[in-house]
This record gives sequence, structure tokens and C-alpha cells, in this order.
Amino acid sequence: MVNSRLSAAIETLKHNGVRMTPQRHAILNFLFSTMSHPTADEIYKALESNFPNMSVATVYNNLRLFKEAGLVRELTYGDASSRFDANMTEHYHVICKQCGKITDFDYPPLLAVEEEASNRTGYMVDSHRMELYGICPECQRKMEYKN
Repeated sequence: MVNSRLSAAIETLKHNGVRMTPQRHAILNFLFSTMSHPTADEIYKALESNFPNMSVATVYNNLRLFKEAGLVRELTYGDASSRFDANMTEHYHVICKQCGKITDFDYPPLLAVEEEASNRTGYMVDSHRMELYGICPECQRKMEYKN
């Protein structure tokens, strides 16, 4: 699954005239093989031992390129750092209020809500974002351990 998505992403970039560098390939591979919604700094730290000459700016520039190509989405949740998600299917996120972990949550898209918002406001609504907040199982265990 990851390999086919990675291959398709590489083809998309090549089709758009983007040269595939080893760093780009590694960043894409990391994004497609993780479910953790990493920040650019987390990606950099994960790859720096294999690419000692790669800078954080290289990671940011490539993430922007991938976002513009429609291969990743940028998630902003009010804190200072964006997170990146290579799962481009419609889905929602559950976010831990303790540790910040983000978990994908598949649920049918709320298209009726978009339509109703459009009807009531006159806006041409074309997307929405829903975030659910709580305490992840790991943080719950830590809380139980402390008590």
C-alpha cells in the first residue's frame, strides 16, 4: 500500500517537472509510512542521520512543494507548528489534549452539514474540518499510574 502510494506520488511530481532527489524521496517515504502527523522538525530529526547535509529549510521547502502538488495536507491546530498528513482521503482527527498526538478517525463526510451551511448563509461551501479532542490511551494510562 505504502509503495504504491509512494510510486504514484513520485509519478505526480515527475509529471509536474519536479526532479526526484534522495532527500525528497526520503521525506515522501517517511510521510507515507507514518501515521503520526509529524512536524517538519520531527521529519528532519528522523532523517538527519541519513542526510547529514540536509537542513530543516530543505524539509520545509519540500513539504510546501508536496502540499502544492496535492500529496500532503498541512494541519494547524493553534500551536506554533504545523503537522503534515499524507492521507489525502476525507477523514477527521482526534487530538490528545495532553501530549498532542493526532489519530485519524474515519467517518462518513458531513456533506449534509456543508449543504445546510451553504443554504443558510449563501456561501459556496466546498470543505470543512472537524477536530475532536480528548485524552489518548497512553496518557490515560500515565494518569492512572500517577494516582
